[in-house]
Amino acid sequence: MTTTGTVLDDIVVGVREDLAARRRAVPEAEMAARARAAAPALDARPRLLGDGTTMGLIAEVKRASPSKGALAEIPEPAELATTYAASGASAISVLTERRRFRGSLADLDAVRSRVDVPVLRKDFVVEPYQVHEARAHGADLVLLIVAALEDGPLRELHDLVSELGMQALVETHTEDELERALALDPGIIGVNARNLKDLTVDLDRAAGLLRRIPAGPLAIGESAVSSRADVEAYAAAGADAVLVGEALVTSGDPADAVASFRSVPRHGRPLPEGAQA
Repeated sequence: MTTTGTVLDDIVVGVREDLAARRRAVPEAEMAARARAAAPALDARPRLLGDGTTMGLIAEVKRASPSKGALAEIPEPAELATTYAASGASAISVLTERRRFRGSLADLDAVRSRVDVPVLRKDFVVEPYQVHEARAHGADLVLLIVAALEDGPLRELHDLVSELGMQALVETHTEDELERALALDPGIIGVNARNLKDLTVDLDRAAGLLRRIPAGPLAIGESAVSSRADVEAYAAAGADAVLVGEALVTSGDPADAVASFRSVPRHGRPLPEGAQA
């Protein structure tokens, strides 16, 4: 549930303002028609699982963040995405939020036109229009942040993502959010080590939540990755893949960083406390 006055709330206010302008330019019915006319979405699960022995990686095109400000210029997002894919990335995440992350739907278009791996639209999705936009612009995955949505809209958006042939990465930060996410019976659950309400980071807390995810959905560790050791920590907690942006765009050698993170052995999900093998 949302909490008044948080960083997340402030971001969503701006997202809704920008969304209203885009809706005036392209009415909802037209955007929905474009979404349904788009080429079929790619299935991300096989790519994220790979052969099951090493960690999957969603490599992110990320220029800036609310916590760190500017990270990298990235004048040609498609070139960076091509490097990621050629180096073994399982999927590409493209930030499309303009005000805090300096992203755009044009970035999504550019990346989609150049890579043949699944592409995630990463944004603060709060209305069906944005889901239709994602499909119309070629996204295969859509981020749904549980903290930004009440249960009704969350289910509505999750259902629409599936209806359009895409997959939702349902992002959680707390035990309550994880329970709400699991109620959707999602195919992919993300656990973000960064609390979007105050921007603090706690990888140990994220690891604890990952261990609570049952068999079935893929588990994605998000944020707090600055080195291979952090990917190893996510792997030990049972993550099937990690989503990494900052560490790649600031590494100086994104190809080498992708290859290093992708080679981390996967552990599988640990049994919950008290469970019998």
